[in-house]
Amino acid sequence: MTTERRYDIDWLRVIAIGLLLIYHIAIIFQPWAMFIGFIKSENALEGLWKPMTILNVWRIPLLFFVSGMGLYFAMKKRNWKQLFIERSKRILLPFVFGILAITPLHFLVFQNYYNMPLSYFPHMGHLWFLGNIFVYVVVLSPVFYYLKTNEEGKFKKAISKVMTYALGPLSISVFFMIEIGFVKPQLFELYAQTWHGFFIGLLAFFFGFLFVYSGKAFWLTVSKWKWLYIGIASVLFVIRFTGYESISNMYITTIESNTWILGLFGIGYSYLNKPSALLSYLSAAVYPVYIIHMFVLYAGALFILPLNLHPILAYIGITLFTFIVCFLIYEFILKRITILRPLFGLKWKFKSVVQKKSNRIQNTTQNTVFQCDKPGDHDKII
Repeated sequence: MTTERRYDIDWLRVIAIGLLLIYHIAIIFQPWAMFIGFIKSENALEGLWKPMTILNVWRIPLLFFVSGMGLYFAMKKRNWKQLFIERSKRILLPFVFGILAITPLHFLVFQNYYNMPLSYFPHMGHLWFLGNIFVYVVVLSPVFYYLKTNEEGKFKKAISKVMTYALGPLSISVFFMIEIGFVKPQLFELYAQTWHGFFIGLLAFFFGFLFVYSGKAFWLTVSKWKWLYIGIASVLFVIRFTGYESISNMYITTIESNTWILGLFGIGYSYLNKPSALLSYLSAAVYPVYIIHMFVLYAGALFILPLNLHPILAYIGITLFTFIVCFLIYEFILKRITILRPLFGLKWKFKSVVQKKSNRIQNTTQNTVFQCDKPGDHDKII
């Protein structure tokens, strides 16, 4: 299996999580925010939702694709037992801890904002994504390890051949169309804790793995045809934006979703596949930031909305508050307190370092130090 480091994949992960925060903050300023459990601003910014509709058909599927790619890289250095143990630590532990200790916090903020009786109750909240990922790992790992042991077989060669054509990567849309016909979701973008979200995530996770498994052919194709994919996606978005909403047209939305994603993979491969200190930092930070962002976002709304600012200023204020506070919590608490690291998806690895002193020092001191995530490490969850 390839050992090439793929910084573009890390960048797409970071960008997708950043857009997720912006998207969630925008919901606060929509008139229907309370219907899905968000604090609602009395001063709506409905126009803000127009650009958000560009994101809402591909932002979550993109993360599932990237997570499937991450599993491919994780399997390079682990057998199935090691993978299951490692994924239990990196996904299941933060998921369970988050349900018990993190997601209840933003519900408490919500109750406080609306002067409701304060009550604690465990809930998946936005962490449903982690639960789905863990199930996909358990269900699909046997298939993935079979493919891994047959990398020189006919299936790998056939997939690689298909991926050399512009329509090759896009052909997976057929499976997403079947999912639409089978599940019949109310809205294409309704992913959280729905069967539609589960199955579309399963497909994206599987094909994310398969894209990397197929070899360089996929990346060369999406790089070559990236603007074609973006062009198709843009046209289909304009059609969707003009008002079609019926269940039959969700089949078209699957093509729009996948062409956005393929175009982004092509842009990333062409322009973002290079290391940087900023990427190294952000790549390690995005997972814990994802876990805590809803609580911080709600806290920002609690403090800023009562100031009765212009809604645009309020949106900017909550956005800045959310990003700054999330990264401050990461930098000065989650990253530095050893016992918290595994609870927020960070590696908790120790190694012994023997400090050799000069001949004048008679005693050798053995210290235990923290091993941080390596730059360019693709073994990520989201």
